[in-house]
Amino acid sequence: MGTIGAIIGTIIFGAIIGVLARLVMPGKQNISAIATVVLGILGALVGYWVWGKNDGGGIDWLRWVTSILAAIVFVVIYGAITGRRTARR
Repeated sequence: MGTIGAIIGTIIFGAIIGVLARLVMPGKQNISAIATVVLGILGALVGYWVWGKNDGGGIDWLRWVTSILAAIVFVVIYGAITGRRTARR
């Protein structure tokens, strides 16, 4: 059950990271909810890779910020590859 829980946790964490990344970015991003979750998961994986596992308890702010920044980079790259531009508000 641990592996399934880890997968579900990663999906939820990725969705949160993806949404936060899109909120921080200026303008409106023209990407789907599934793409947001996938790019958020990629950002979360980068955050875990860079900062490792937090054994100290509490919120690991460096990992969150790193994950959000990585997800922003992935959203920009995704937009460049697919040709979807951000619209100004």
